[in-house]
Order: sequence, then structure tokens, then C-alpha cells
Amino acid sequence: MTYLEGDVGVDWGVAPAWAALAVSVGALWVSLKVRGDGKRSADAAERSALAAEHTLARQVQAEEEATRPRVVLHLEHVDKDAYRLCNEGTASARNIVFQDEELPAVFRLRGTGEVSLNQGEAIEFLMAGSMGLPIPPQLFARWDGQNEWVPVRVPPKR
Repeated sequence: MTYLEGDVGVDWGVAPAWAALAVSVGALWVSLKVRGDGKRSADAAERSALAAEHTLARQVQAEEEATRPRVVLHLEHVDKDAYRLCNEGTASARNIVFQDEELPAVFRLRGTGEVSLNQGEAIEFLMAGSMGLPIPPQLFARWDGQNEWVPVRVPPKR
């Protein structure tokens, strides 16, 4: 088809080419968008996997900590001024000592004041207050391998 002067005709032969170009530009835009979304999705999946790995590591550590043998000291009132120190834990407590500042006026624990208790063992001792120094609500103990003082609640007399 030829154009004559003044002819305002449209060459419909190039219209499919322009339509194909528009569709391909649209397809390019969609593929770039999908690629970006895929990258964000992959990054999110990687972060999620990393978080799951850290959570699993903390869970394993917590389970190991929970199964680790422990000393659990417990005091029981027996009668009058007699008390019983019990080790209800799963580990032995060697060379148990009590913080001197917190002890009542009378505190008689086997000989030197040091004692060792295996799992499930107990020992009786005497503990009494005086007018100036009553029995405290808790004693503080430590043993071999336990560097910090651990509070042990003193039960009321029955």
C-alpha cells in the first residue's frame, strides 16, 4: 500500500509488530517483578531457616541443661530445734558450707560445720534462735562446684 499525498491511511501491516512489542515489554516487566518477588521469598526462606536452626540449638541446649545433674537442698523441721537438711537433687553436694552471717545463734551441723550429701541423703542438725538473733527465713549454702551462695528456705516450726 502506498501513501498518496494527503492520504491519512494507516498501515495495518505494522500494527501486529507494535502489539507484539507492547506485549513483550509487559512480559519483561512481569518477569522482572516476579524475579524480585522470588528473591525476596528466597531471602525470607533463608532467614526463616536460620531462625529455626537457632531455635533448635537453644532447645537442645535447654534439654541438656535440664538433664544435667543438680544439687537441690531442702530443709525440713523435725521437732523442737531439730531440722533435717536433704539433698533432693540428682547430684552429690560435697563440702556444703553455710554463710556465717546468716546463721542463727545455735547451729550445730556435724563437727566442723561442713557436710557432704549424696543424692537422696539427709542429715539432722540443731538450729535455734536467741532473743537477739532469731532463726532467719532462709540460709545461704554453697558446695564444691557451686561458687554463688544458694538460698535454702527455712520452714516454720510445726
